[in-house]
Amino acid sequence: MSKTIGFIGTGVMGSSMAQNLINHGYEVHVHTRTKEKADNLLNHGAIWEESIAQLAKKSEVIITIVGYPSDVEQVFLDTDGVIENARPGSFLIDMTTSDPLLAERIHQSAKERQLRALDAPVSGGDIGAKSGKLSIMVGGTNDDFQEMLPILKCMGENIIHQGPAGAGQHTKMANQITIASNMLGVSEALMYAKKAGLDPARVLESISSGAAGSWSLSNLAPRMIKKDYAPGFYIKHFIKDMKVALQSAKNMGLTTPGLELSLKLYEELAENGEEDSGTQALIKWFEQN
Repeated sequence: MSKTIGFIGTGVMGSSMAQNLINHGYEVHVHTRTKEKADNLLNHGAIWEESIAQLAKKSEVIITIVGYPSDVEQVFLDTDGVIENARPGSFLIDMTTSDPLLAERIHQSAKERQLRALDAPVSGGDIGAKSGKLSIMVGGTNDDFQEMLPILKCMGENIIHQGPAGAGQHTKMANQITIASNMLGVSEALMYAKKAGLDPARVLESISSGAAGSWSLSNLAPRMIKKDYAPGFYIKHFIKDMKVALQSAKNMGLTTPGLELSLKLYEELAENGEEDSGTQALIKWFEQN
């Protein structure tokens, strides 16, 4: 029998992820700060809940994808949050990109109340969320991972259990560190092509399937060329991720110069009003400097 799912956070990613769960026949209860953001889901069969506590009490699985670690902490650890109100035996799956240490705290707090928590951040942007082909990186016990795998498969394809609580978030930090430097390379390559008098789109045809190929080159470089800066993933959220990754790296005694440079450039963009643009807007920095 399908489990009742509570879903908190219906932004660019969350709305498509929740829709995929509905499409697979799950009963999905939703809550978000702004109810209007859930209107499309409600029109497709989702059930609205007025509070996090109310949602938690009615759900066997609670999935969250919110903005910042502070939001994650509030949703899970406040007295009117998920952990205080979920029924014993329920599963908690945080799919926000958040702090690995916070994931460990949530796991421990959940365990004390007979709840089963996984940290399961995702990668793939709005395209992956809509198509149900996200990469999902999971931390927690293997037993809990295996039981939740059918639900995770409704939202993603590359789903890997990385280890104990916090391991999913650490894996996502590695993902974001990779993207940070990659976005610099993609932007510099397109600017080089333009300065050389080449057609960037034709250059992209040549290099995207070779050794330089990457998800960012194939999916975001075309948006850069078209000057399409609509957010598949907000700059402000990428800055948040990079700061978490930078602090985690420092805690481990690791120097990350590529990450530091990328963060600096994105922060300059945000200061110039681009925080709600997609990460592909990094090309604007190079056009202006």
